[in-house]
Amino acid sequence: MSTTARTCSRGEWFKSSYSNGSGGECVEAAFLALGTAVRDSKHPRGPRLTFTGPAWDTFVTALRQDRMRAA
Repeated sequence: MSTTARTCSRGEWFKSSYSNGSGGECVEAAFLALGTAVRDSKHPRGPRLTFTGPAWDTFVTALRQDRMRAA
């Protein structure tokens, strides 16, 4: 996932670079003052995951290193 496309100080949502245009895998994120929020773009008023800055960095690093496989 690319998180460098736009840095948002006001919680502006943007789509993940991994979201596709055919309605699948649509994830949006917003950079907030105290971390990062993630939501399903098909359900923008639905639940959101919120990460602190360090937790988000750890999560993205694990994704990039392909360490997120199910046990």
